[in-house]
Amino acid sequence: MAKKATGTARVVVLLGSESDLPVIEKMLPLLDRFGLSHRVAVASAHRQPQKLHRIIKESEAGGTEVFIALAGMAAHLPGVVASLTARPVIGVPVAAGPLAGVDALLSIVQMPPGVPVATVAIGSAGARNAACLAARMIGLKDAKVAAAMDDYRKELARGGR
Repeated sequence: MAKKATGTARVVVLLGSESDLPVIEKMLPLLDRFGLSHRVAVASAHRQPQKLHRIIKESEAGGTEVFIALAGMAAHLPGVVASLTARPVIGVPVAAGPLAGVDALLSIVQMPPGVPVATVAIGSAGARNAACLAARMIGLKDAKVAAAMDDYRKELARGGR
């Protein structure tokens, strides 16, 4: 099960379904490494819209800076989140169904003007990049997060993963 931070979460990770939990297994340790408190919540954009609205409202009130939303197939969750907040939203397509996530990728990337979702790769690699992108965004105003991201980039340059 995903780890939940106590107190204010700078990053909220939203899943459309608990079946998406394996996709974030390698992302959560990266958020920890970057010093980013996080919360994981499950709320389907289609089946639980009131719950999703409540999570976003409470998260904003608590100081959340970035939302990361994972979704497969129709993949409306990232776009719905972006329609409900002015905070940055990063969409992670999940490989599901007969198109293995390509449908989710297209759904997330094709947002109307004024409702942006920063879209990363499909699956676990995309989830890890979402953590890095969140760290880069927050690192613009937080030197500790920027330094942690820089250390990670140096490790990758030395052949780390």
